[in-house]
Amino acid sequence: MKNRIVAPIFTLSIAALFALLIVTFVTATITPTQAQSTRPRRVKPAPSPTPDSLLGPEPKPSPVANNNAPLLDVKPSKPVGSAPVSLDTNHAYQLFQQKQYAAAAKEAKEIAANDPGNAEAWKLAGFSEFYLKEYNDAADDLQKALDLQKRANQEDSHTVDALAESYTLAEKFDRALPLLVSITTRRGATPDPLFLYYRGLAEYKTGKAEDAEKTFNAAVKANPKDSASLLYLGQIALTKKDLDTAISTLNRATTNDPKLASAWFLLTSAYLRRATSATDESKASADYLGAVRTGEVLTRLRSDEETLGLYARALIGSQQYARAATVLEKAAASENVSGITLYLLGLSYSRANNFPKAIATLERAVAKTPNDVNSYRELGYDYEKTKQYAKAFTTYQKALTVAPDDADFKEALERVRPFAKS
Repeated sequence: MKNRIVAPIFTLSIAALFALLIVTFVTATITPTQAQSTRPRRVKPAPSPTPDSLLGPEPKPSPVANNNAPLLDVKPSKPVGSAPVSLDTNHAYQLFQQKQYAAAAKEAKEIAANDPGNAEAWKLAGFSEFYLKEYNDAADDLQKALDLQKRANQEDSHTVDALAESYTLAEKFDRALPLLVSITTRRGATPDPLFLYYRGLAEYKTGKAEDAEKTFNAAVKANPKDSASLLYLGQIALTKKDLDTAISTLNRATTNDPKLASAWFLLTSAYLRRATSATDESKASADYLGAVRTGEVLTRLRSDEETLGLYARALIGSQQYARAATVLEKAAASENVSGITLYLLGLSYSRANNFPKAIATLERAVAKTPNDVNSYRELGYDYEKTKQYAKAFTTYQKALTVAPDDADFKEALERVRPFAKS
């Protein structure tokens, strides 16, 4: 019984994403006599710390039942005693063959309730529930079937396979893993690529990343079009900070499945990480443009605030500030917009020299996230640029309550002090 996997869904929290990718701009000192005419110097964006756990929730397989998969060895059982329902599974099996899975499951469960030792009834119920995507119930009933088979020394490989798949899709990975190891190491049998993927997934989810990497590589070797395994390999490479491998692997995943939003998201993130860590400006520029390209594709698949923020980050890195602002304006119109999105929008306006909009947006950002030094830094700069020195002074004072040891804020405060009092 083999499911085919459609695009896994991968989402990062906005906080986790921008803990990695947030743009940090440092305002350097200028003398008080320069304050009225000289733009405060700002260095290139620098990446924020990148914790290994930043990637958040992983993709989940989203199965599509193969309704033509045969229930290979379900046999009718003899009626037992004078139970109120027939204990012969023949009719329930016919319902299953007709794809009337709910009816088949109900009838098989009734048989099993009256004859708890009927392995075929439990098995038929489990298979039926599987095709109803009721994976927890399927796993429970298939486990009962397998336990009965083992007692009778009649263990059935099809029951084992279905049980392993049910545990995997029910996200009971600790229960699935021993079965999947057994399935993929059967003597004389070539491992099924799908079960290799499931095994890699179970290993990854139970904290065995090194084993998972080997298994996902085996899955891709068996099926080079396995975009889900490639997606996980890309994520593992990102966690290991192997950005070249991550980008190469994720490019393969998106080539195999152009609608795999999870892979486009990670690929855009990987390009941004490599751009921010590059010492060669031409290589950084190329990676920012790569992030713009992949981010644009991503926004055709998803249009949530998180996605728009990632795409805007790529546009900012490639100095397409007006375009970044256009991308973020829709998200910023919501009352529930995050402070990070407001910061990025304000930054985009500021770099496009649209200071009135920049100030209004950054004031919202500071109100949303009063501990974000980046918003204070950009807002203070914009107040200086528009000669609103009293507001700049107050902004830098507030910033120092958040980051009391920040030398740039201290210098900025002294720089604007004479003009704030005039």
